[in-house]
Amino acid sequence: MYYPDEIIEEVRSRNDIVDVIGGYVHLKKSGSNYFGLCPFHSEKSPSFSVSGIKQIYYCFGCGVGGNVVSFIMNYENCSFQEALKILADRAGIKLPEADYSEEAKKKATERERLYAINKEAASFYYKLLRSPEGAVGFRYFNDRKLTKDTMQKFGLGYAGQSSAVCKWLKSKGFTDKELMRSGLVNFDEKRGMMDKFWNRVMFPIMDTSNRVIGFGGRVMGDGKPKYLNSPESPIFDKGKNLYGLNIARRTRKGYMIACEGYMDVISMHQAGFTEAVASLGTAFTPDHARILKRYTDDVRLTYDSDEAGVKAALRAIPILKSAGISARIIHLEPYKDPDEFIKNLGAEEFQKRIDSAENSLMFELHVMQKEYNLGDPDGRTRFEEAMAKRLAEISSELERGNYIEAAAAEYMISSDVLKRAVESAVLRSEGVAAAPVRTRTTIKKDKNEDGVIKAEKLLLTYITDNEAIYDAVKPYLSAEDFSGGICKMVAELLWKQMEENAMNPAAIVSHFVEVDEQREVAEIFNTKLDEGLSKQEKTRALTELVIKIKKASLSRITGEAANPLEQMVREKRIMEKLQRIQITL
Repeated sequence: MYYPDEIIEEVRSRNDIVDVIGGYVHLKKSGSNYFGLCPFHSEKSPSFSVSGIKQIYYCFGCGVGGNVVSFIMNYENCSFQEALKILADRAGIKLPEADYSEEAKKKATERERLYAINKEAASFYYKLLRSPEGAVGFRYFNDRKLTKDTMQKFGLGYAGQSSAVCKWLKSKGFTDKELMRSGLVNFDEKRGMMDKFWNRVMFPIMDTSNRVIGFGGRVMGDGKPKYLNSPESPIFDKGKNLYGLNIARRTRKGYMIACEGYMDVISMHQAGFTEAVASLGTAFTPDHARILKRYTDDVRLTYDSDEAGVKAALRAIPILKSAGISARIIHLEPYKDPDEFIKNLGAEEFQKRIDSAENSLMFELHVMQKEYNLGDPDGRTRFEEAMAKRLAEISSELERGNYIEAAAAEYMISSDVLKRAVESAVLRSEGVAAAPVRTRTTIKKDKNEDGVIKAEKLLLTYITDNEAIYDAVKPYLSAEDFSGGICKMVAELLWKQMEENAMNPAAIVSHFVEVDEQREVAEIFNTKLDEGLSKQEKTRALTELVIKIKKASLSRITGEAANPLEQMVREKRIMEKLQRIQITL
């Protein structure tokens, strides 16, 4: 939903950034700012700065920065709208609601009722697990070495032998139609309304807002099917949700682990690997990949080490790659799944397997290799031809070349021979040559240009630290004197605020939509200044900054002269203007 700028600014201004971040990070005041250990990267010395005056944060270590809204977005791994809602609730601000049609209102009401049904059912299953009737379920989880804290964290429960949840929900005022729509109840002509789940341990499935949207149930005993999931409903789509994502989205590790089942996720989380998620009884889908792309560009796959798990990994790899995600494979041998591995070898060994996860394409080649007898010349030749064909599918010439070198070293084949085989495979592939590699043009920046940009950033930091500096430099500089790009945009916004006597660096951060731009703005306002300068030294330093910025500006305006004599005349005029600059604080 779109929110007007005035609403966004009200929410932001009613949430003091020091108070908000102080709830997540231990901050200690140093000078005019607060410092703490950065929550976005690992560090031992505090480099994470929060400014109460500017209402922005910036990490001098990893470069992350922004205002209070972008902090919540980064820390909670949520959208702008979700972050604004969190802060609005914190400040007691009611956000405007969309003007829904009658049909939309009806659907929204239905969804809310389904959320309420699932919440009540989750509570019922949770309590039943801890009752005498739930002893069989509690014993199952206990045998799987789950702690009470873990069972509570995931809201684990038990569905009994009778149609108890159906009766419970009806006593709460939910209609038969609503119960059928939720998927928790089936209808039998002879017996009427019956629980869908019975004699099963229950795994509530939550969305990223921690609302229960469905359930998974594992049967106790030899009943079939072993696992049963809620059917799809207006609030539950198996192909668009991931188990454990409500917790994993807050990971700070930079990657996520995708596995197969509920117990794998729970076991990994209990061992400290809270970045683990699983698909919900369905194959990995492009929607799953798009969801993960919101949080990471790096996914480690840890499917079961049996044949089915290998096939699942091979299906997931191209889906992740299409979404722009790098995939790596965590090897679990000699154990079948993460739960079994961790129980036998422990968390430290599992971390080693994560760190040494195999490149996905090399994994594909290793799986392919098993289909051929490399000890036989004919078998080896056919494998190398198949490998060349696979490498030929890589469109980037640069990437293809790197994989040719890696594969040649791995399988002890001449890289030149393999390269020629790959090139032949490319030409044979429907007669289309590989796409040419696109390289980014590197523009050599003039050192003076870099110096001007640094001067611009320093000046903007000086002004936001001390508003009086703006009055001192205003007679000599305007926003038009800035060289361009984001510095000029920031200067234009700041100059406008200063003319209105309403300096607000955090609002300037909000002006930029892209996260990278917000980080760059936060960096501009946190350019390191020389500490401990006397008033006279600071005056001289500011004068030098203004002269450098103005000189570059005048040079851009006058442009290149047609001849050396004209160039000398123009330079003389520039110097005459610069000599009149004298900053007074």
